[in-house]
Amino acid sequence: MNALTRPARLVEAIGRGVLDTVRAAGRLALFALAGLSHLLRPPFYWRNFVSAFGEFAFFSLPVVALTAVFSGMVIALQSFTGFSRFNAQSAVADIVVLSVVRELGPVLAGLMVAGRVGAAMAAEIGTMRVTDQIDALGTLSTNPMKYLVTPRLLAGALALPLLVVVADILGVLGGFVVSVVKLGFAPEAYVMNTLAFVQPMDVIVGLAKAAVFGFLIALMGCYNGYNSKGGAEGVGGSTTASVVAASILILCFDYVLTEMFFSR
Repeated sequence: MNALTRPARLVEAIGRGVLDTVRAAGRLALFALAGLSHLLRPPFYWRNFVSAFGEFAFFSLPVVALTAVFSGMVIALQSFTGFSRFNAQSAVADIVVLSVVRELGPVLAGLMVAGRVGAAMAAEIGTMRVTDQIDALGTLSTNPMKYLVTPRLLAGALALPLLVVVADILGVLGGFVVSVVKLGFAPEAYVMNTLAFVQPMDVIVGLAKAAVFGFLIALMGCYNGYNSKGGAEGVGGSTTASVVAASILILCFDYVLTEMFFSR
């Protein structure tokens, strides 16, 4: 009897997990649609938007800049080590600019911002939830979604591409410095190879990825914070869930967008 029930229990557990995942995805989609719908209906809380934009774009700049510079430097070193086996060292500039602009700029910036801004966003809104401040907004005839969520979603989608522009420049600059100072490349030849190899589509797709990633970071921070419960422990759990979920979604959507634009 036990041998017969174990497979049934396994199937039941898998089915329950699938249903829970579908329900969670549905709730998240409805939450995102509700937040976006308020973009089309006044009023719009510009002060909240500017504050969130500053958190995304300005205060996250140091960590994103450092990450981009050292990533570009590492890519140059690793590419040179690999290509030197095939006497193809001249391709280092091409690999650095392509890797940074297409992938590492948007992805690393997104992951850094998810850890910094996404966590703070979830903690702030979660604290408002468990202390009944969100309920108080309703009593003041203020829609909590319009006040808390919509400005952050827009700020994330607009601010992260600006960060990625800076990350792209600094990442390529880091590869340039290592290639010229340590690996002995001619500066003029390196710059010419970089400019000749990179295409406008590479930059555009990287910025499009950044806009999607910024939206996902803000969405997960707002969603987990908005649905917090259980006091301080619940807020901590929501903060952790926000960072983990945003990071996973960034990597998943990175593959989806790469497949859409570069699979041909």
